[in-house]
Amino acid sequence: MNHKSKEKLLEAFASIKTEAEKRFEKIKGDSNQNIFIGMATCGLASGAIEVKRAFEEALAEQKINAHMISVGCFGHCYAEPLVIIDKPGFPPILYHNVTPGKANLLVKAFLRDDDPVFEHVLGAMEENELIPTVMEFPRFSQEKRVVMAKCGLIDPEDIYQYIAQGGYSALAKALAVDPEQVIFEVLESGLRGRGGAGFLTGKKWQFVQDAEEKGKVVICNADEGDPGAYMDRAILESNPHQVIEGVAICAYAVGAKRAIVYVRAEYPLAVKIVQKAIEQARELRLLGKGILGTDFDLDIRVFQGSGAFVCGEETALIQSIQGQRGMPQPRPPYPAQTGLWGKPTVINNVKTLASVPPIVEKGGKWLKEIGTKKSPGTAIFSVVGDTVHAGLVEIPMGVTLRSLVFDICGGVPNQKKFKAVQIGGPSGGCLPEQFLDTPIDFDSLTEAGAMMGSGGMVVMDENTCMIDVARYFLDFTQHESCGKCTFCRIGTKHLLDTLERITKGEGRDGDIELLEGLSIDIKEGSLCGLGKTAPNPVLTTIEYFRDEYEAHIQEKRCPAMMCRALTAYYIDLDKCARGCDACVGSCPTESIFTTRDRKKAIDQTLCVKCGECMTACPSEYDAVRKVSPPELAPKIERPEEG
Repeated sequence: MNHKSKEKLLEAFASIKTEAEKRFEKIKGDSNQNIFIGMATCGLASGAIEVKRAFEEALAEQKINAHMISVGCFGHCYAEPLVIIDKPGFPPILYHNVTPGKANLLVKAFLRDDDPVFEHVLGAMEENELIPTVMEFPRFSQEKRVVMAKCGLIDPEDIYQYIAQGGYSALAKALAVDPEQVIFEVLESGLRGRGGAGFLTGKKWQFVQDAEEKGKVVICNADEGDPGAYMDRAILESNPHQVIEGVAICAYAVGAKRAIVYVRAEYPLAVKIVQKAIEQARELRLLGKGILGTDFDLDIRVFQGSGAFVCGEETALIQSIQGQRGMPQPRPPYPAQTGLWGKPTVINNVKTLASVPPIVEKGGKWLKEIGTKKSPGTAIFSVVGDTVHAGLVEIPMGVTLRSLVFDICGGVPNQKKFKAVQIGGPSGGCLPEQFLDTPIDFDSLTEAGAMMGSGGMVVMDENTCMIDVARYFLDFTQHESCGKCTFCRIGTKHLLDTLERITKGEGRDGDIELLEGLSIDIKEGSLCGLGKTAPNPVLTTIEYFRDEYEAHIQEKRCPAMMCRALTAYYIDLDKCARGCDACVGSCPTESIFTTRDRKKAIDQTLCVKCGECMTACPSEYDAVRKVSPPELAPKIERPEEG
């Protein structure tokens, strides 16, 4: 690009940015008071619509001039609905678990009377402490946000807010240099694919750029299907523009004029927001013909997947777009050589593409300053399960599992002990406490027997049965197998059947060896990553929790007392209070009866082991007990009627 063309390009973008800044200021109007409310799926599910309406009504009633800004996910999903109030004279303050009643209170007390209502501030511990700013909260203060830097701070449906805060400047910068320079920066950064495999992003781009065939394609893989994983969905709902900008930069670098964002149809809000973001970018000539006055053209469209987990595998995803059954294909040839419609194709994950604009803006060496030498940059996890602060976290690579689970996510609730963490989705591994000091990066997790995966993480406490966990994940992967490979189709079914037998107390000698041998065969005989990694939960639970398998098989006992067939409930007569009928009303099968001395007991022949009696029993009595094996439960005969 000659100097005159480059100057024209930068002028075109400067004009757009100036307009964006004007519009952003106009949005605020005469008021400097802004209310940011999380309206991503997690917020909506917790009642954010009603909270927003309550704010609007209270502001109108009090005649207070403040601007409401709908934003995406803050990451603190455990505390939704979340609201940030930015008022002159105060730091931006984040309020948690906001209800319509609290919204009314905040308008009157804080916006009208300057009382920040300290007890509702997220992160506030004592009234005499200073009010923490948003970035001082547990989680934000220990994160390093690159991909999620603007999530929760901009309206995802307003492209001008993204541009006003630096958005699309990386695209303008990329278009001002040769494509080779863009790829050099991505290679220099060491960015590895965030979809799970960890392949070098720059190398993949280089393969496609070097291909001589025309009609190259870029695909953003947002087919997120891991149980408990919602990273891609939250990013698309909170800041789709950064992903689209990354797609555009990638397309320019490899010489593609077509791009597709592949999103599963179960994400209707994400689909809607992405489609709107594409339309807005096209209106500003950031997409379409002659982007920013250059000769670079790019058309992006959204393709809605049908929800098959296996379509997260790139060759199966391509088959799905082409209207065929989503089944993995042999490689080579790789998509970079022969992809969609036989054309060279780049397929990158949402998080990978969203990492590109900051790299182009700040240079490849900048990313290397974050994370580890072999795994530079950040990792995003959706942390769920037995953890105090469940939600989305973006941390530098190299942070330990212990720091993530305990320091950032608050540890295990109810003073229970940590037992294991499942990392890498349903095909990941279950790591026990001895691995808590393992750094979170591609290579360290693989060495430990798990995998980075796309970012799903399930924390488990002492009451978790690890065999049942393996059975749960095998049930998922077995149902999601496309059926193409015999080892995967039939092998995972045999694994699942064996695990189910063991949890029902029907385990046999030799079952552990059967599971191990079958798992190895499935890994070696499967074509795609689903089959090759499906046995991981089985192998890691056998390796690290073998004693639980032996207890189930040899003693017909579940140490965690979670397998129904191997447990029983009974009532401790020494603690049971005469005349208390709390447990009676909770029992769905009328298995609880009154003994001769007016206490309660459980008829084991009728009990379905739902646990409602334990929940209903008043804490001051704590009389309901759980035991394994069932034979240990005291046998008390029901008195004859009359």
